Amino acid sequence: MTDSVEAQGHGYAAARLRLLTEEEQSGPPRRAALSTLTDRWLASLATEAAAAAGTTDWALIAVGGYGRGELSPRSDLDLLLLHDSPKSVAALADRVWYPVWDLGLALDHSVRTPAEARATAADDLKVQLGLLDARHLAGDAALTSGLRSAVLADWRNQAPKRLPALRELCAERAERQGELSYLLEPDLKEARGGLRDATALRAVAASWLADAPREGLEEARSRLLDTRDALHLVTGRATDRLALQEQDQIADALGLLDADALLRQVYEAARRISYASDVTWREVGRVLRARESRPRRRGLLGRGRTPASQPAGERVPLAEGVVEQEGEAVLALAAKPDRDPVLPLRAAAAAAQADLPLSLHAVRRLAAAARPLPVPWPAEAREQLLTLLGAGESTVPVWEALEAEGLVTRLIPDWERVRCRPQRNAVHRFTVDRHLVEAAVQASGLTRRVGRPDLLLTAALLHDMGKGWPGDHSAAGEVIARDVATRIGFGPADVDTVALLVRHHLLLIDTATRRDLDDPETVRMVAEAVRDTSTLELLAALTEADALATGPAAWSTWRASLLADLVERVAGALDTGSLPETGDSAPTAEEERLAIEAARIGGPVLALHAHAEPEPEGEAQHEALGVELLVAVPDRPGLLAQAAGVLALHRLTVRAADLRSVDPVGEGQVALLSWRVSAEYGALPEAARLRADLARAFDGSLDIEARLAERESAYPRRRGIVPPPPRASIAPGHTSQTATVLEVRAHDAPGLLHRIGLALTATAVTVRSAHISTLGANAVDAFYLVGKDGNPLPAARAAEVAKQVEAALR
Repeated sequence: MTDSVEAQGHGYAAARLRLLTEEEQSGPPRRAALSTLTDRWLASLATEAAAAAGTTDWALIAVGGYGRGELSPRSDLDLLLLHDSPKSVAALADRVWYPVWDLGLALDHSVRTPAEARATAADDLKVQLGLLDARHLAGDAALTSGLRSAVLADWRNQAPKRLPALRELCAERAERQGELSYLLEPDLKEARGGLRDATALRAVAASWLADAPREGLEEARSRLLDTRDALHLVTGRATDRLALQEQDQIADALGLLDADALLRQVYEAARRISYASDVTWREVGRVLRARESRPRRRGLLGRGRTPASQPAGERVPLAEGVVEQEGEAVLALAAKPDRDPVLPLRAAAAAAQADLPLSLHAVRRLAAAARPLPVPWPAEAREQLLTLLGAGESTVPVWEALEAEGLVTRLIPDWERVRCRPQRNAVHRFTVDRHLVEAAVQASGLTRRVGRPDLLLTAALLHDMGKGWPGDHSAAGEVIARDVATRIGFGPADVDTVALLVRHHLLLIDTATRRDLDDPETVRMVAEAVRDTSTLELLAALTEADALATGPAAWSTWRASLLADLVERVAGALDTGSLPETGDSAPTAEEERLAIEAARIGGPVLALHAHAEPEPEGEAQHEALGVELLVAVPDRPGLLAQAAGVLALHRLTVRAADLRSVDPVGEGQVALLSWRVSAEYGALPEAARLRADLARAFDGSLDIEARLAERESAYPRRRGIVPPPPRASIAPGHTSQTATVLEVRAHDAPGLLHRIGLALTATAVTVRSAHISTLGANAVDAFYLVGKDGNPLPAARAAEVAKQVEAALR
C-alpha cells in the first residue's frame, strides 16, 4: 500500500469515527453523511489504483443497502467492480479491497463484466435485487448506466416469473424469523415487517406491476434503520437482533423513555411494512391473474374481446354498501360512507365472514369519509362488530386493515393504550392488542358452548384492556370494559356481565391450578364470584380462549382437566336458572286483533312496524334491527319452516323471533309469530308481496325449497369462513315443567331457521313456542317441544330429536 493510500485510509477512519460519535447528528442525515464520506474515499482509492494498474473500462458500483445510501455504523460495504476487459482488473481489485479490509470494515464484493453481472442476476434473485439499487462511485459512468438500464429492463420483463419467487422468498424468511411486531427480541432485518420486506417493496415498485401504499412507509423504514444504527453503536457489532439486555441502552440512545417505548415504536413500524406488504402482494397476484386470463379470452373470443357473461371486475353483493370484486371486499358504487356511520363495521364484518381482504381503497375511503358513530352505538353497529369478531382467523387481516388506517381507535378510543404494547413474558406470543384479537378468534370457536356468544366475544376482546393502565390489570380492565360495553350499546345487565367476566378472567385458571378443589370454601368462593351458571359457562369459555391465545405453554390437557373439574363442582353448587319461556304473557291488543282476523279468514295476516326502541330488560337486551313483523295464521304443522322460508326468499335476516299459540275466539289455535328482521341488502320487501307469498306457502302453492335452490344456483358459491359446527342439545329437565326445551346454536346463514323448522317437522313434534335470537353471526335458539299428547318428550325421544336436528344442520 502506498503512503498516499494509507494516509487516505487513516483520514477516512478518523472522519468516520467523528461522524459516528457526534450526538447532534443521527438518523437519515448521519447515514447519508456516512455514505458520502465512504463514497469519496472509495472513489479516490479506486481512481488512484486504476491509474497505478493501468486499468481502463471499469466502474466501481455500490449495490444493496450501500447503493441506497443507507450505511449503518457496522454495515457491510456491498461493492461491484464492473469491467469490460480482464486487463489488469485483478490488480485493481486488490488495490481496492485490501485497504477496506485493513480498516476492519466488512466487505461484500464481486468482479464481473456486464454480461456476467446480468447472467448472475438471472440465476440469483438476491443478486438481482442488489443490482436494482446500483449506484455509480468511480470509473466509467457509462458502464454503470448501461448495467442499471439492462438490469431494470430484465427485472421488468421477467417480473411475472420473478415476483412470485420473491414473494415465496419473503414467506420462507417470515416462517424462519417470525413476525417482527410480536417478538421480544426481533431481527430488524430478516423478520416479517423488517428491512428486507421494505426492500422487497421497492423491488415490486421497480417492476411497474404494482406499488406499495406509500403513506407512512418511508417513516417506518427510517424508524427501523435508526434503531439498527443505535444497536450497532451500543453493541459495537454488526447485528440486527434487538436483544433484551440491550434494549434500555438503545432506547436511551434514541431519546425514548424505556425499552417498552422502543419496542412499541419498532412494532408500529413493522406493522406498517407488513400491512403494505400484504396489500402489495395481493395487488401483484391480481395483476398476474389478469395477465394469465387475457390469452385465453383472446383465443376463445377473438383478439381484444371480453366475454359478456363474465365482465371484468364483476361485483357480487356481500352486504348493504359492500360488494366483492376481484377477490376483495370493496365499497359498492352507491355506498355513502359520509351518511352511513355503520358502514366501516358492516364492510369489515362482511369481508371477514366471506374470508376476503378489505381493499386498501375501501379502508382509506372509510377512514376519510365515515361519520362517527353515536354513543351508545346503534344496535346494527354492535351486531356488525360481533359478526366481525366471530369470523375466526379471517378476523385478523380485516382488523389489521382497520387498525392501519386508525379506524379501530376511532371506534374504541381505549384501544390506543394497548396498541403495539409488548408483553415481557415468555408465555405470551403476541402484543397486548393482538392477543385480544386472537382471544376473540379463539372464542369464536367456543360459541356453541355458551348461551350468549355476544358477551363471550366482547369479553374476549376487552379482557386485557387494563394492561394499558397502572395497577392490577383485571381491576382496571373491569372499569374499561364497563365503559366500552356501554359505549357499544349493551344494556345494564349485559354491561355488568361483561365487566364481571373481565374482572375475573383469571379466577378459574388460578383457582384450578393453585387451590384445593376438595375444599368446599374454594367452590363457594368461585360460586359467589360468578353468580350463576350462565356466567360460569361464559367465564370457562373465556378462560380457555385466553389461554389458547396466549401460547402453547398456557394451555395443556392437564390444565383443561383441572378447569373442567372446577367448573363442574361450581355448577353443582349454583342455582341453575332457566331459559325464558315464551308464550306465557297475554297477547297485546294488536296481536289479539291479528289473531282474530287470521281465525276469521283462515289465512295469514301481518303488520310491519319500524322498530328502533330498546327491548325491555332481559337476557338479550338488544335494540331491534330493521322492522318488527307480526304474523298471525291458523296453527298447523310445519308453520315455522314455511314462514322462515318465505323470509329467506325475500332476503330478510331474522335477528330475533318469538312463536306462540293463542285461541282468540275459542274455535282453534292461531300461531303468533313476532319477527325482528332486517334486509340482507337493499330495501325491505312490500308488505303485500310478503303476505301473498306467506299465503301461498301455507296453502302449498309455493315450493320454497325449489325457489331457494334456484336462487342459490343462480349465484356461484362464494367462499367464506368455516364456522364451528352447529350444536343441538336438550336443556336440563328443570328448565321447563311443561315442555322439552331444545337449544340450537349455529352459525347464522340465509334459511337457517327454515332448515331447523323442516327438521323439527320431520320429527313429528309440536313446537309449542320458540325464542329465536341472532347475536352477531351466531344463532342461539330455544324451541319448546311437546309430543302428540301435549306433554314433554321422554328422554330418549328428546335425545333423538336433538340428534336429527343437528344432523340436518350439518
